[in-house]
Amino acid sequence: MRRLVGRDARRAYRVITREQDLSAEPRGVLRRWLFRARVVFLGLSHKLTPARRVLFGLAILAALMGLFKINAVVETERFSVDFSPLFFLFSVVSLAFLLALELVDRVLVRDELEVARQLQRDLLPSAVPAILGYDVAHSYRTANEIGGDYYDFLDIPDGRTALVIGDASGHGMAAGLLMAIANAALKLAVEVDPTPERVAALLNRVLYRTGDARAFMTLFYGVLDPPSGRLSFVCVGHPFPLLRKASGEVVELGTGGFPLGIRESLQIAQHEVSLAPGDLLLLYSDGLPEAANSVGEAFGYDAMRALLRQPGDVRQVHDRFLRALDTHVAGEALRDDVTLVAVARM
Repeated sequence: MRRLVGRDARRAYRVITREQDLSAEPRGVLRRWLFRARVVFLGLSHKLTPARRVLFGLAILAALMGLFKINAVVETERFSVDFSPLFFLFSVVSLAFLLALELVDRVLVRDELEVARQLQRDLLPSAVPAILGYDVAHSYRTANEIGGDYYDFLDIPDGRTALVIGDASGHGMAAGLLMAIANAALKLAVEVDPTPERVAALLNRVLYRTGDARAFMTLFYGVLDPPSGRLSFVCVGHPFPLLRKASGEVVELGTGGFPLGIRESLQIAQHEVSLAPGDLLLLYSDGLPEAANSVGEAFGYDAMRALLRQPGDVRQVHDRFLRALDTHVAGEALRDDVTLVAVARM
């Protein structure tokens, strides 16, 4: 409980004071606390509407007047009246009223976010895809109400299947909107020409024209021919997928490159690999290897390779990774979305 309160307090302080200049924080304990109290007060004030800001200021002023009894005692020849309790009461009622207004705003925003989250869930696979001769397991965890990761399994009319996983830049609503745009553009691109190089090029043009330099997306897009096991793919800015061969050897797929949306034109290299019976392909977003515990230690790629080398079918491998992730973070909140997709040829 103490760690939870401390973590929430630190996060609240960072959010409230992020527009304030904290570089001039003094060294002394008392002076530092006075400085922090001032920046918290200013940070709270700036985040309120003008009318609520006035009420907040009056509530603080009333609390100070009640505390120090500034002009709070009226004396006459017959009696003396102390108005300090009234000032305190006004302060408490005003702050409670402000809190109620802010909570109402928060509830309304949460309602809208829940609608957006449901729409996003509808864009992601809800069931295990049926690929003849292959087993698949997948999962998705968001760090915020709205996530920026994207993955899908798209059927191509000629019998092939497109395997897609991507990660939109940023967090929250901005990343979710970019993910939705990428989803629509990618599905259109697959209908036009499912060739990995062509799909990535079209999606890059869409993202480049959609937003500024901060609107980009990493992507692994592969087209799997189930009977032969041939997988043609591109990996642009995305963490390299891991392929565990039937022999137990683990290899990385991809050569890197700029994410989509950074430049108007990208040199996108298409590669090919064959999945033999017993091979297992692991796709993931960078939220998995970068997941940190309470001391800031990342889950890491070495741990992922070690887990993947252990024997097991696709579901066992998938669940093993999630258990190891939960053990590593030990209750710490995720800092980034985590997507995990395992595809094994039987």
